[in-house]
Amino acid sequence: MNSPTRRRVAEDKSWVLAPLLELPHVIHAAVISGDGFIEGASPGLSREAGEGVAAMMSALQGAARAVTAAFAEKDDTRLRQTVIESDEGFVFAIPAGENTCLAVFADPEVNMGVVAHHMQIQVTTLGSKVMNSPARDLGNPA
Repeated sequence: MNSPTRRRVAEDKSWVLAPLLELPHVIHAAVISGDGFIEGASPGLSREAGEGVAAMMSALQGAARAVTAAFAEKDDTRLRQTVIESDEGFVFAIPAGENTCLAVFADPEVNMGVVAHHMQIQVTTLGSKVMNSPARDLGNPA
C-alpha cells in the first residue's frame, strides 16, 4: 500500500507583510515557497488568487534565474530582484531565504525604490526570526 504524499506544512509568515502593506500604493504581498505554495499572504488576497500567484511566481523566479544565467554565461548567478511592470502596476519579487521569495503588487504610482528598500528590510527581519526560532520537534526518531 502506498502512503499519500505529504506536503510540508509551513509556518504562516504573513506577519512579515504588515509593514509592506502600510506603504503607499502597495495593494498585496505574499511569501511564496520555491515549490509554489503560499507561506503568507495579505488579508485581501483571495485564496484562489494567492495560489495562482504562488504557482506563477515560482515558475517566474526559476525562469528569471535561468535567463540571467544564460545571458551572463554563468550557472551560479544569484537572482536579486524581479520586477514586472504592467498597466495595472508593478510586481516586485526578491529571494527571501532558502527556497522562498517575497512578492509585492503595487499600483503604478508606487515609489519603486521605497518598496524595494522595505522589502529588503523585511527579508532581513524574516531571516533573523527564522534563524532565532527553536527547532521544532517533529516526533521522528533521529
